[in-house]
Amino acid sequence: MRATKTYSVTLDSLFKTRILQWAQQFEEVVWLDSNNHTDNNSSYSAILAVDAFTAIKTDSVQAFKKLDEYQSLTKDWLFGYLSYDLKNDVERLSSKNVDGLGFPDLYFFQPKKVFLFTSETVTIAYLNMVDDELESDWQDIVNTTIVETPHISEAIKIRLRTSKDSYADKVAEMLRHIYRGDIYEANFCQEFFAENVRIDPLRSFLHLNEISTPPFATFLKLNEHFALSSSPERYLKKTGTKIVSQPIKGTAKRLEDPKADAQMMLDLHNDSKERSENIMITDLVRNDLSRIAEKGTVHVDELCKVYTFKQVHQMISTITCEVAEAISPVTILRNTYPMGSMTGAPKVAAMKIIEKLEDAKRGLYSGTVGYFTPDGDFDFNVIIRSILYNATEKYVSYSVGGAITANSIIEKEYEECLLKAKAMREVLERV
Repeated sequence: MRATKTYSVTLDSLFKTRILQWAQQFEEVVWLDSNNHTDNNSSYSAILAVDAFTAIKTDSVQAFKKLDEYQSLTKDWLFGYLSYDLKNDVERLSSKNVDGLGFPDLYFFQPKKVFLFTSETVTIAYLNMVDDELESDWQDIVNTTIVETPHISEAIKIRLRTSKDSYADKVAEMLRHIYRGDIYEANFCQEFFAENVRIDPLRSFLHLNEISTPPFATFLKLNEHFALSSSPERYLKKTGTKIVSQPIKGTAKRLEDPKADAQMMLDLHNDSKERSENIMITDLVRNDLSRIAEKGTVHVDELCKVYTFKQVHQMISTITCEVAEAISPVTILRNTYPMGSMTGAPKVAAMKIIEKLEDAKRGLYSGTVGYFTPDGDFDFNVIIRSILYNATEKYVSYSVGGAITANSIIEKEYEECLLKAKAMREVLERV
């Protein structure tokens, strides 16, 4: 049982900075922030989980089975991530590309301390609380003096894992697979990285969040591993027996002129290539959900709806279904993993080609961070628009990609990658 108490709070940027600075004393930290997006179906405005009581960390071998056992036995709040490379646990696949980050394939922990925020309150839930620890911590948070950390002087030189010419050659090869009918669509990604560098993870996250304000922002710290995410995308949410998936396919840049920006949004909505990308992935998600859904319950609630964020316009579809109460939460995840928006169609064939053509192991990129509730509900994002950092190895990385279809123009696909990389590059230019 957890001891709980609710306080009034104004969840503004000042308070977020204060509580995240307080949280840095712990080795395990997960912060999930909706940034006041009221249309993303989130149960909370933000959540903070810190300080592991128990944890599971594993490679991809029987990873979902181990997580299922851990979740079913714990029946408590669990926070953590699934890496993209858990595809190897779901299908007969492998991951042999370069890995500079060294994240475990799966990592979840049962936090001693959980903070559940609405726009006006926070409910704090402590496990095995000692004396007045909850009240004492709250006073520490409220009275925390915000420390302005100095910029780290060393310059970060970002390198391309895949050169522009190599990118063109690889996309051309992927297009040949599409023309032959091996696949219809695949998400091709490339890594930007720097070695022997130091960053201030919290400072970098706050900057990234400020310039993006996405609905699925994440600050994750698990010992030396950090994820600083400005993700706009939900992978999967479970509330009772209802499942919601919201894949993104289709991107357009924001423009300063309001009229031109509105036209850009309309052009994205009417773009036949972008719509075909989105519809193919929507069909893939429908197929994945049908594996675990009650018969006749899979529905497309929104198809190709354009949402606007600070950096880009995005085309998002919403697919829902109902599941039987007897199906475990981890079984639902396993049967839909990896998410369709980051793989392709047909999924397994696309993943084989992706592994062959990409130059870096994806790891946590295009995986997911999220949580399970004590009742077995869950909510998970898609780790895109994210900076990943191994503080011990002094290795920082961000990856971007896009869907390749028969209508893809290589130069435009590359330009879209640079657009998606803009916010992460801006953050790392000033750490």
